[in-house]
Amino acid sequence: MENNNIRLWTPVLIGIAMAAGVFFGRQMAVPAGSGAGLEYGYENSNYQKMQDIIEIIDNYYVDSVNRDELFEQTIEDMLHKLDPHSNYISAKDLQLANEQIQGEFSGIGVRFFILRDTVCVTNVIKGSPSEQAGLKAGDKIVKVDGKTVAGVKISNDGIMSKLKGRTNTEVKVDILRNGKQLTKSIIRGAIPIYSVSAAYMIDPETGFIKIDQFSLTTEEEFRQASEKLMTKGMKRLVLDLRGNAGGVLQTATQIADEFLSNNKIIVSTKGQHSKERFYRATGKGNLENIKVAVLINENSASASEILAGALQDNDRATIVGRRSFGKGLVQEDMKLRDNSSLRLTIARYYTPTGRSIQKPYNGNIEDYYHDQIDRYDNGELYAPDTTKFVDSLKFVTPKGKVVYGGGGIMPDVFVAVDTVGNSWYLAQLRYTMSFQAFAFDFANGKYDQWKTPQEYARTFHISDALLNQFLKFSEKESGVKIDQTGLKTSKQWIKNILKAEIARQIWTEEGYFIVMNQIDKEVQTALKHF
Repeated sequence: MENNNIRLWTPVLIGIAMAAGVFFGRQMAVPAGSGAGLEYGYENSNYQKMQDIIEIIDNYYVDSVNRDELFEQTIEDMLHKLDPHSNYISAKDLQLANEQIQGEFSGIGVRFFILRDTVCVTNVIKGSPSEQAGLKAGDKIVKVDGKTVAGVKISNDGIMSKLKGRTNTEVKVDILRNGKQLTKSIIRGAIPIYSVSAAYMIDPETGFIKIDQFSLTTEEEFRQASEKLMTKGMKRLVLDLRGNAGGVLQTATQIADEFLSNNKIIVSTKGQHSKERFYRATGKGNLENIKVAVLINENSASASEILAGALQDNDRATIVGRRSFGKGLVQEDMKLRDNSSLRLTIARYYTPTGRSIQKPYNGNIEDYYHDQIDRYDNGELYAPDTTKFVDSLKFVTPKGKVVYGGGGIMPDVFVAVDTVGNSWYLAQLRYTMSFQAFAFDFANGKYDQWKTPQEYARTFHISDALLNQFLKFSEKESGVKIDQTGLKTSKQWIKNILKAEIARQIWTEEGYFIVMNQIDKEVQTALKHF
């Protein structure tokens, strides 16, 4: 994909202040010299009343307003009074959402980030239009269709809007490579958005697969990845769903089917206007004899929880990590006349033992998402929250294992957040993207120095001299002053992350995980609990 941006949209609720503004606005809606006020909606339905209120605000409010944004925000607020996951998606945002679901978009096929106000290509997707046109990792894009994009403070969205476009259309890019400027003509095409970001063998018998999201293409990606690992001797699998916010329900059930024997319940759904439906395994799974550990955390949600819950309730996997997000609602997109969409909750889903894992909702969307911060504050990320383990939410699996509903998937094996080596200095280095920037420069010209990421992970080490070079670079380029106290605390973590980011520049996400999983607490714990 050309760029990965993850955004958390938290709507602004319309409260008493706005209600008062509407009231006084209407009182003022009296033309000079007129004996009667303007009537808005008294003879019409409540639906017309909403439009009238927006019109009054637009005409009489003390400051200028964007009536379209206000109207859409009002819709969002209304939906969030129902539940936290029903949502309104504008026509502009719907295209991006659909790309994530469908697993592809039309573009040129590069990954990039902006460094020193320059678009730097970090990876060229194999078989993509960019590869066919001769672009390489390390290139710097300075012009698009003759217009300068370097040194003009262009944003990620700005460059993507120039590179993406209709299939079979042409875009010309000027690049800098080894000090020379070259012009490349690229014919846009379908670019896959890969959701399986890593698949490799941790040891001769254990595979590792990382799923970032559940799109329509994820099941096929997962099947190909798992089959490849089985040819390499995989008998055990670490399935990483950490940070996976979900996606397509059907895809999650298809992947669960790979592990479960015939007729096993995967998940059930039911709503007021949606009949109860059971999703069952077909018995055609290729991984029914593979031992599996599933990694989850507080940011694993929705389809991730369906998959983890199905394997946990069928006594098919060991769940490792921390309590998942707690989204037990199913949405369906309903397209509106202006090509926007209403994403409406139509059902609740239940794990095979009958658990609802939807966490409580009091009608306040800000409180709902603040739960993630509350988990830090109340210490749940460092020890299991015993208040969640109550008898009324207790369920039992076929083999007698006790599991709990009411707010996420509770892991079988809890792993606390690893805080060893943390410091404010390390946080600053990560926040400013110093690691990625230095890794980009360092990797340039070294893409063929190691044959495999495994060889790199085994033989390459961050020396103290290279570390000092990085620290001086970060101070100069990102303004992060060297902090000797923070460095003493976080030195090893800084070295590990720097090594992993260099691997990411050369081999993308798989290179990163091959390095980091060697010291990852959840991964190492999973290996001990097969």
